[in-house]
Amino acid sequence: MFKKLFGKKETVKTVEVKAALTGTAVNLEEVPDPVFAEKMMGDGIAIEPSEGVVVSPVDGEIVQVFPTKHAIGIRAANGAEILIHVGLETVSMKGEGFETHVSEGSKVSEGEKLVTFDLALVKEKAKSTVTPIIVTNGEQFSSLKKNTGGSVTKGSSTVMTVTAI
Repeated sequence: MFKKLFGKKETVKTVEVKAALTGTAVNLEEVPDPVFAEKMMGDGIAIEPSEGVVVSPVDGEIVQVFPTKHAIGIRAANGAEILIHVGLETVSMKGEGFETHVSEGSKVSEGEKLVTFDLALVKEKAKSTVTPIIVTNGEQFSSLKKNTGGSVTKGSSTVMTVTAI
């Protein structure tokens, strides 16, 4: 008991990142946008969604909710900063068809609903519905293992494992 009170704080080193959406996981290099495909923002995976619900891929804290509601940043327990960017060129939709269910500073649990969006409207108005899920501070991690190519279920399928240095 005293060790828990006064001992060294246990730190989480490895985090399993679950699918933030239900759909098909694809390699980031296949995303039709050079910012993501060339990993300018970081490494990760992308999901072609089959429904308009985004859930938290990890237990963590919301560090950013974009005003246009199309993207959310989360900090996982091991410090991994994860960006979920719904669709491509969705910023031009100015929030139309998007609803956020969390705010900056919120603590979230894996599988908790973050954003809902009108998938048909995004298909109509955006360049693509493919949703990159990026670790933006990857230089702080010793490994990022990706699991792509196939159907994934939001909140349950592991799509990445991120281990801190």
